[in-house]
Amino acid sequence: MRKILSGIIGLIGLLLVACSQPHSASHQMNQGLAVAQASIASAHLSDTNASAETRALFAYLQNIKQAHSLFGQHEATAYGFSWEAEPNRSDVKDVTGAHPALVGWDFAWLEHGAPKNVDGVSIETMRAGMQAVFHRGGVNTLSWHMRNPVSGGDHGDKTPAVKDMLPGGSQHALFKERLDALAAFNESLKIGNTYIPIIFRPWHEHNGEWFWWGKGNASEQDYIALWRYTIHYLRDEKHIHNFIIATSPDRSRIALNNFAQDYLYAYPGDDYVDIMGLDNYWDLGHPANKANAEEQLTNFSQSLSSLVDIANAHHKLAALTECGSESIPNPYFWTRVLLKGMTADDKTRQIVYVMVWRNATQGGFNGHHFYAPFIGQPSASDFVKFKQNGFVLFEDSLHNVYQ
Repeated sequence: MRKILSGIIGLIGLLLVACSQPHSASHQMNQGLAVAQASIASAHLSDTNASAETRALFAYLQNIKQAHSLFGQHEATAYGFSWEAEPNRSDVKDVTGAHPALVGWDFAWLEHGAPKNVDGVSIETMRAGMQAVFHRGGVNTLSWHMRNPVSGGDHGDKTPAVKDMLPGGSQHALFKERLDALAAFNESLKIGNTYIPIIFRPWHEHNGEWFWWGKGNASEQDYIALWRYTIHYLRDEKHIHNFIIATSPDRSRIALNNFAQDYLYAYPGDDYVDIMGLDNYWDLGHPANKANAEEQLTNFSQSLSSLVDIANAHHKLAALTECGSESIPNPYFWTRVLLKGMTADDKTRQIVYVMVWRNATQGGFNGHHFYAPFIGQPSASDFVKFKQNGFVLFEDSLHNVYQ
């Protein structure tokens, strides 16, 4: 009976969202409504003590499922291709008139007291940026490229460390100190008595070998233990109840014909996950992928469809937690690749958000490390059409996310 009532309430919520959002084609909402009740009733938050605002955000994501998907960018409001630390600015807003609906942040390096994070964002800028996103009704997500606690190197230092971080390990006390630092930062974000809901995405791309917590650098069992301890400590010891937890394996290490088994490598369990995400640069023009453009688009859609199947089976939401095409060489990338893949069918439309990576100032280390257009970039006009389509929501189309 509880599930039936949840489905009815969810359906009403979807209708309310439909009335408040712009649409370019009525068939989008019709397709969403066709499976709305079943879709909305299927997902449950793992934290039974989640705050009211956190529950509201999760319900909002359930309610837009298949009708819409949030568009996000990592550190969008902290800096852009030609600027840094300007109030209320993003390259996305410069081009479209609106900020992304979702903004990503990273706690890396702040865990040991550094003045700036791994991307050069100060803790003060990050705090103010996250609060501003929340004030405007947008969504924050947080990743953590933690420095290696054994070697002291960065996230790419493959010195084995995970076993040492677990209870009884030589670096367990240090690991707890770093978790305490995150908890203190979360406390500092509080506005009055309200904790800002955060989609927390730790230990990402663990099925790849490029991070010290990744496959080959840590055992599957130790990785699962690391994930579970992280969530247990933050939730049960530090009493953090404003986190929605997202996993994000990397597509490049997943075979499409063996998707479920590859995706579920080191899956920590349903009690420790709310969103089953996927980081997919591979099918969006990654230079190492030698498949032609048509094959990549087909594979991109298939990866999303398979992800949704797994998420639904586990009663979770599905998201494209990281993606993009570095420097966006295809001027029609947004409508003919990303949007086309996400709207390929009723399954792919169930991805509740998509986040592209950052726009490093002046292109960063290689001069072209950017993933969203800025004014004058060749894909900018197509990006405006991407926004105008109505399926993908930007910040100006969000209403009552936390109510």
